[in-house]
Amino acid sequence: RLLRNRSPSYRRNLQGVCSSVVALKRLRQNQLRYRAVLKITTMNFILEEIISGLPDVKEMASLTIRLLIAMILGAVVGFQRERSGKPAGLRTHMLVCLGGALFVIASIQFGMDADGISRVIQGLVTGIGFLGAGAILKLRETREVEGLTTAAGIWLTAAVGVTVGLGRLGLAVVSIILAWITLSLLGKVEARINKKEAYEEEEITE
Repeated sequence: RLLRNRSPSYRRNLQGVCSSVVALKRLRQNQLRYRAVLKITTMNFILEEIISGLPDVKEMASLTIRLLIAMILGAVVGFQRERSGKPAGLRTHMLVCLGGALFVIASIQFGMDADGISRVIQGLVTGIGFLGAGAILKLRETREVEGLTTAAGIWLTAAVGVTVGLGRLGLAVVSIILAWITLSLLGKVEARINKKEAYEEEEITE
């Protein structure tokens, strides 16, 4: 009844407004649908990228075990250095050993041949050399160099990580045992020898 009493132009304007409202609602619904589809598509793309780079279950378990063993072996040397109060301690050696293993494993998974893997190892050795150089200090007062053993420990830990990455777990374990003996037992022997030499020098000066 209200529309019958209105003029034709008013009714046309009202119908146009109603049509615009309906169109806006449809546009809003289409936008929501497009966002939902875009979100699902993006999530599917991300999941496909992640899953496509994963090996099968057996190989994934083998690689995970290698990385865990690399961390554990690095922790053995790192714990000894941490207990001795050295700047490069537990976490540093664990990360170095894990990184060395990861570089080699990633190269093998990429399908590199022996020549390519050897180049990766060469670059890794060079990078670890710079890392070890940062642990070496030269004291001006006593004119002595400190940190050589720490740098050598980092270098050895990287070598153990590479060995684990290549799948030579037995060789890596033997190397860590020998490193522990060198740092712990021989370190005590070296400390006694240095203490004895220092005592003899004091007697000579007196």
